[in-house]
Amino acid sequence: MLSDRIQTLSSSLTIAISTLAKELKDSGKDVLSFSAGEPDFGTPRRIKDEAIKAINEGFTQYTAVPGIVEVREAVAGKLKRDNGLDYTANDIIVSNGAKHSLFNLFQAVINKGDEVIIPAPYWVTYPEQVKYSEGIPVFIHTDEANNFKITAEQLKAAITPKTKMLVLTTPSNPTGSIYSRAELTELAEVLKGTDVLVASDEMYEKLVYDAEFTAAASISEDMFNRTITLNGLSKSVAMTGWRFGYLASANKELISVMNKLQSQSTSNINSITQKAAIPALNGEVDEEIEMMRKAFAARAEEAARLMNEIPGLSVSKPEGAFYLFVNIKEISNDSILFCKELLQEVGVAVVPGIGFGSEGYFRFSFATDIITIREGIRRIEKFVTQKQA
Repeated sequence: MLSDRIQTLSSSLTIAISTLAKELKDSGKDVLSFSAGEPDFGTPRRIKDEAIKAINEGFTQYTAVPGIVEVREAVAGKLKRDNGLDYTANDIIVSNGAKHSLFNLFQAVINKGDEVIIPAPYWVTYPEQVKYSEGIPVFIHTDEANNFKITAEQLKAAITPKTKMLVLTTPSNPTGSIYSRAELTELAEVLKGTDVLVASDEMYEKLVYDAEFTAAASISEDMFNRTITLNGLSKSVAMTGWRFGYLASANKELISVMNKLQSQSTSNINSITQKAAIPALNGEVDEEIEMMRKAFAARAEEAARLMNEIPGLSVSKPEGAFYLFVNIKEISNDSILFCKELLQEVGVAVVPGIGFGSEGYFRFSFATDIITIREGIRRIEKFVTQKQA
């Protein structure tokens, strides 16, 4: 009865862990969850006020499929101001979160058998959407020695005549690593003369600590033409539930077909969110964003230090995003079992590294208050000590 395509799709492990943790907590178990990638801050007041204004003014009807002109112009303005990228409103489609933008992209460009290069560790959704689009994920495995980033040599070796796209994530979920301008330039040199597209997921762009963010499309004219920039407001502006993602591309044909696809699936994203997004994109809540960034930076510093004090565990302090990717190889090479026992025995929910394509790790989200972080790491230390006894 079911399609072959739908049966290739696996459930999101991060959502599964978060759901299980919530169910255990609702049943009365003392659970601390570090599994979800969701800021613990509230959406800034200025954004909420704009949404209320839109409701009161009756802005509740259908809009243009790719978004109202004002919000797409605001996206273009943000990309020019922050990243030096020259897009027009017609180069942009706003969607129901960046996950939806990515889905539109894969569905629009991937044919059966096309290869998509994905550096590992990776966000859990990338390979699943590629497989659903009948493409073939090709993983480049990275390691801590290179801060979980692919090299130009690795990229060159992975490209074949079937390669359609490279997926880049900077800053990275789950590792927090960031590609420098020099590193992106080296990758761009490898891509010259090929037809390989680049999907650059820059969702955590505003949450950067001890590094400088560079947009992939800003490297060169060649990279600008081959790169599809994906971003949104979920992480940096604490708007996860509002569902605002966007995609920008200089390829007019690509934008046209994705617009057509969205018109036959969701149509426009909700009208209220579009209005609310404009002040965020225009820089009107930059002070609140900086406050959140500083809080995350302090948490990253302390969480990494405390985690590294646990014998048998190790982690590099992330350069961006709000995750630790913790090495547990001295303790276990079965991250699913490790995380299951951690949840059952001490009530701490984290995500197994295997879900991100890297066994021997777990992802710990520090998008929560410092008191909870300290208690969670104390429980992890207790669990690890018991396993080593």
